[in-house]
Amino acid sequence: MNSTSSPHVGGISGPSFTITNIPYFVTEVLTAVLSVIGNILICLAVIRDRRLRTVTNYFLLSLAIADILVGAVAVPCAILLDLGVARCSLYCCLFMLCNLMTFSLASIFGLLAVAVERYISIMLPFHYRAFVTPRTSFLVILGTWFLAAITGLLPLMGWRKPFPLNSECLFSSLISESYMVYLIFFGFVIPPLATMLVLYARIFLEIRKQIRQIAEWQVEISRRRRRRRIVVKELRMATSLFIVVFCFVICWLPIHLLNVVHLFFPSCVVPEDVILSAVILSHANSALNPIIYVFRMSSFRRAVEATLSCPCATKAVASRTGSTHVKPIKENTEGNVRNESLPGK
Repeated sequence: MNSTSSPHVGGISGPSFTITNIPYFVTEVLTAVLSVIGNILICLAVIRDRRLRTVTNYFLLSLAIADILVGAVAVPCAILLDLGVARCSLYCCLFMLCNLMTFSLASIFGLLAVAVERYISIMLPFHYRAFVTPRTSFLVILGTWFLAAITGLLPLMGWRKPFPLNSECLFSSLISESYMVYLIFFGFVIPPLATMLVLYARIFLEIRKQIRQIAEWQVEISRRRRRRRIVVKELRMATSLFIVVFCFVICWLPIHLLNVVHLFFPSCVVPEDVILSAVILSHANSALNPIIYVFRMSSFRRAVEATLSCPCATKAVASRTGSTHVKPIKENTEGNVRNESLPGK
């Protein structure tokens, strides 16, 4: 889904990169840095905090790795090609142009896997542990990356335009518009997104139904409140994940629509600012997910804060407050988490 090679962006007649495009390059660099730093923090949080090692978070970890690769590999490659710094063979150029498509497809397949996992958790809670196991989730993650790699690297296997005689390393001169629109957009973007919308709609309706049923239960108040807290946690988790999907759509839809316009209306001239904005927006998606996790999920927020905190400062606080007072509170908190855990937690 990379559409950033000069002087044509995504197959659309675009700007020539001169000194006036410095804001574009600065924004791209900042986006890459934020993507790498933010997603590394998410990965460290999941690795260090045992309570975050759940099936859902394993899928989010895979998504974070894809976003790290976007910031650390795909965006720098695009910038180097735009600046004309990268000098390589056309096959190497093709590989550099295809890597963002691979990472982005891995993201969308990972989001679909999360939606299916949450659907099973809500709709089939008694079968969850039989259907969703760590081994199964690991195989699914491998499958999403394998499918993303095969699909994203198809131009290397022949689905591309003929090599130009002048050996220009340009997106528009190498990547076929039919590949970008028919296969990537119509084949591997729209169907997964439509499926996710249906799954989350069913999830929200089921959670709403469960909340109403809890209100009507003739059971003791403490049990009803405990069950309601669990369902509310499910609702918050599903809402957060839906926001991640929504941001993916908002960030990637413009550049895909521009590719559709170029394929079906080749004479249409797209303004330079629109092209660059769509490119930056597609890359910025990789920096948004960590922000959503931290602001929407308290477990991630606490884990990231613990990762950023200085161990020596933590020990100093413990020595001043007394470790005998800190430990019982921690154990009680962990007990509450275990007693009110979500399916798959």
